[in-house]
Amino acid sequence: MGYWELEEGKDCVQKTWITTKLGTALGLVGSAYHIVAFQPETAVEALARAANGTVTMASMGAIFGMATCLSAQARDAPDDPTNYFIGGCASGVFLGARTHSAVTGTTACLGLGMLAMLTKVGKMEGWRLTGPPRLTRRQGSAGNQNGGHAYCCMTV
Repeated sequence: MGYWELEEGKDCVQKTWITTKLGTALGLVGSAYHIVAFQPETAVEALARAANGTVTMASMGAIFGMATCLSAQARDAPDDPTNYFIGGCASGVFLGARTHSAVTGTTACLGLGMLAMLTKVGKMEGWRLTGPPRLTRRQGSAGNQNGGHAYCCMTV
């Protein structure tokens, strides 16, 4: 079962496990690119870099999943996009603590929080990033050739 199929505010362990796996995968891919772009001098250094990036991203995924789910339970508002902002912000604060930088933590909190919140809003409203636009039907006048319906608007 995927992340979006699980009910919001329920089964926090399963949701956290999914976000942790996603963070781990992103961390592995990012670490691989980093190692290729900035060649380490030894294999031990490469392993340390890969572990550092992967563990950081896995931790961020776990923090996001748990904070989002627990805030949905605590606030008794399971479908509120604010829960996703809280989860993204918590992940950003962790990144700031990890880098020992308040500026990094603040900007990551705001950036990841907004990204997560807009992702939730987009999911709720049916936003799409790819594919052809969908036409919606609008009730038209009786003299319309399309039986009173006009295709007028595109949604993205």
